[in-house]
Parts: sequence; C-alpha cells; structure tokens
Amino acid sequence: MTLSRRTFLQQLGMHSAQLGLLSTLPAWLPAPGNALSRSTPEAQGVASQGILDFIATVEKEKLNVHSLMVLRHGQVIAEGWWAPYAADLKHTLYSLSKSFTSTAVGLAVAENRLRVEDPVIKFFPEDLPATVSPNLAAMRIKDLLTMSTGHAKDTTGPMAESPNWVKGFLAQPVEHQPGTHFVYNSGATYMLSAVVQKLTGQTLLDYLTPRLFKPLAIEGADWEVSPQGINTGGWGLRVKTEDIAKFGQLYLQKGVWKGKRLITEAWIDEATRFQVQSSGGSRPKETNDWLQGYGYQFWRCRHEGYRGDGAFGQYCLVLPKLDLVIAMTSETSNMQGIMDAAWNHILPSVGKSSPASAQSALKKRLASLRLPLAEGTFSSPLSEQINGKTFQIQENSLGIQSVRMDVKKDSVQLTLKDTQGEDRIEAGLSRWKFGRTDLSTTPLKLTQTPVPGETVTPIATSGAWRNENTFDFLVRFIETAHYEIISLHFETGKVQVKFQRSLSILDGKPDRRPTLEGTLTA
Repeated sequence: MTLSRRTFLQQLGMHSAQLGLLSTLPAWLPAPGNALSRSTPEAQGVASQGILDFIATVEKEKLNVHSLMVLRHGQVIAEGWWAPYAADLKHTLYSLSKSFTSTAVGLAVAENRLRVEDPVIKFFPEDLPATVSPNLAAMRIKDLLTMSTGHAKDTTGPMAESPNWVKGFLAQPVEHQPGTHFVYNSGATYMLSAVVQKLTGQTLLDYLTPRLFKPLAIEGADWEVSPQGINTGGWGLRVKTEDIAKFGQLYLQKGVWKGKRLITEAWIDEATRFQVQSSGGSRPKETNDWLQGYGYQFWRCRHEGYRGDGAFGQYCLVLPKLDLVIAMTSETSNMQGIMDAAWNHILPSVGKSSPASAQSALKKRLASLRLPLAEGTFSSPLSEQINGKTFQIQENSLGIQSVRMDVKKDSVQLTLKDTQGEDRIEAGLSRWKFGRTDLSTTPLKLTQTPVPGETVTPIATSGAWRNENTFDFLVRFIETAHYEIISLHFETGKVQVKFQRSLSILDGKPDRRPTLEGTLTA
C-alpha cells in the first residue's frame, strides 16, 4: 500500500523544523511549594550504596531506564534522568494510566455518582447488542476494575475495530461468569473511562484535573483519546516522573495531601488490596511480580507492596511497610528485571547507611546519567565523497524521491525529498542534538490513538559512522518511551536507507518499512 508523505514522515518521526540550538536541555528547578521535598538517602535511613548498585545493575543489563525517583518518608532521596530524558519532560505511561483511571472511578464513587456493584449495561442502554447474554448482564463496574469481566481474551483489538468503541466492547462474547476469571483487558479500562465521561460530561483528564492534578501540582498532563473523544483510560496518559512519584506518595498517605483528603481511605484500601488472582510472567509465584494478585487497576507485588505499571517499564512502586515510593520510566522488554534490581538493591538499603564516599559518588552518578549515543566513529573516508551529494531513490511505497547527507563540523544533516518538499533531521556527533517535530508520533507507539491537539513533540538525535560505509541516525522521541535508527549505507555511487524503530528492535522483528535504494545523481 502506498503511504502518503505525511504518513511516512510520521513513521520516521522528523521534520524540517528541527531545532539544534541546545547541547543540553535546560536545568530543571522545582517550583517552590509545588515540588516534593528533597533530602538525602542517609537522612531518611537509606544507604546510598544500594541506589548506586541499582543504577549499575540496570545499566549493565541494558534495561534502558529513562528516569528514577526514590522517596522515603515523603522526601525525594534520589532522582536522575538518563540524558536525553529530563525532569521537565512528560513521558508515556502506557498501562500505568490505568491506576489514574481507577482513581477517577474512586472519586466518582465518593461523589455518589456510581457504585462498584452497578451493572455495566446500566450506563449504555443505547449501545447494547440485540441480545444481552446473562454474563454481560451480570458484569459490574467492579469486574472492569479487577480485570475479571468474564472475557476469554483482551477486548481492546476487536473493540477498536468498531466505529463506536463502547458498542464494540459490549458486542464481544463474555465466555465466563464475571468476577471469576482474570484476563488483562485494556478494553475494560476504556469502559471505565467511558462510564466516568457518561456520568460527568467530562473526559477523565478534565474530571481529574481539579480533583487530583491541581492539588498535586501536576501540570501539562495530556491523555490520548478514542475516535469518540473518550480518553483511552487503559493507556495514553503522559505526565512527568515527579508526577508519578506524587501519585504514589498520595496513595502511600492513604489519600491525604498537605492535610487535605483527596481520595477516601476506603477506596485506596480496596483498590490496592488483593481482589483477584492475577496471571503473567514466566517465573514461580514466589519470584514473580505478576502472580501476586490484582486490585482495582493496581498490581500487588512482592514485599507486601503494590504498583501501577505500564508496558516497556513505567512504574509507580509503593512499599507501605518501608514508607517507600519508587517512580521509574524506561523502554525495556524485561520489566521484571527492573523490579528485581529495585528489590535486590534499593530495598535492602533501607535502615542502613553508607560512608561519605558512597554518598558523594551517588550524587555525581545521578547528575551524569546518560543513554548511549549512536555507536561508532565521527568521521569516515567517505564523508567528503558523499557530503552534499544527492542520491535519486528508486520508486518506493513511501514516495521518497531523493536523500542527501550534509556533513558539518559537529553534526550531520539528513534531507529527504518527495513531491511535496524536503524534510531534514540533524544529528549531533558525540552529543545529542535537540529539536522538535510537528508530526505525529502515533506510528512509533504501541497504540495508535492520538493526543488531542498535539502539534509538536521534542526529539533528540545523535549520529555516528557504524563503519566507514554506514552512518546511523539515532532519534529519540523524548516524551515517549521510544526511539528509532535510520541507517544510510553507501557503496560506490549508491545508497541504501533502512529504518528500525525501537519496538522492532525489542521484539526482534524487521521494521515494516521498505529499504530504499538510491543512485548518485550526476
């Protein structure tokens, strides 16, 4: 199928408006009165060495962690962002969004708008199938919350094929009695979002803003929507790492924030306790954080804790007995590995202390975290031969007509041309080159739903010669979990252009975009 120029560039994730004026993002300064309080590990009874060991482990195992924030007794004792990620950037939460959706339901319950025992079909009489099965009729809000709707599989895909997602969900067969069979089901969370919107006339985001986000000083949050304008609920929320930490701390404090109750204690107890036996993971129960049970859109986990989590490693870990909250973002295929590192290193450091040398080392380490740049060298004998030269691209489904590389002192610029014009991306050599794109990041994500009104997104790019014939552009979309690599391979008078997004790298599958073939023009 032939893709439009815009679709191709959305997949590529770049635009000619890219800026490259900063070698580092601006330093983040917490706003007085809005930020969490800061302290040190030892002042709050935690050994700095344990956090150092956590960082060493996740880096050694290449778990691609993007941010870390550790709280003890409500104080931030360690925080760091792996450049080019930064404290002032939002980050895709994926299914960690579900815990915020659960909170919205809890607030609606507290306002007597609904009860968890209410049948789901009560709220959507106009969207019901011609025949309502006994199991569908028996499905409660509680069953949506606990992922025990009675479905044999996740309803999200079939639901999203319908022009009306609510109707699509209700049309799915309900094979089991609701409340008896756990299946992780993002469609169920979407339905919770739809219920809240039906009752309040507001999206989840709008409903939560005065009740949760404003009291916690969470600013700039956004949330993806379905074609019907309903926040996706089960995914799609973006907030900053400190916002995740605040959310976890609020739950740890049983719903009280700065002396004011935001969420009822009863809801927090219900939402975070064992409600149903969960499934997942590949290890025995005693070492598997997916087999510890499920609450209301929260997972139970080892060490008598609970968590919200999202695909590729977005975490809000709450350990009440240790008075500890850990917020993290990442892009990994080994989510258990990141939790293992936290359990093995951060938790045993509680109640201990480290010498001044370790405290100093941790402070320096947290200030110097960075993800790997594009691997290779920064020059090639080919540089002069290909610099500024145009390669005519053979006809292809992406509609690209030509490519050109311009080699500068400390950066390399890639220009792609099609019938509608030129688009450029610039990569820093031995550093990140920061910029923005006004094209959608939707094709880069696990899900295909948009953020309403999103027109620009920040990116950071580095480049290197993998060998003397191949130059790689490593492009990170730094308000998402994802990146991609654009590779140009040169032979005498010819070029090949290949694309590989991080999701393809993680699952070991080839990128769906074709390899472009080009010839040097006269």
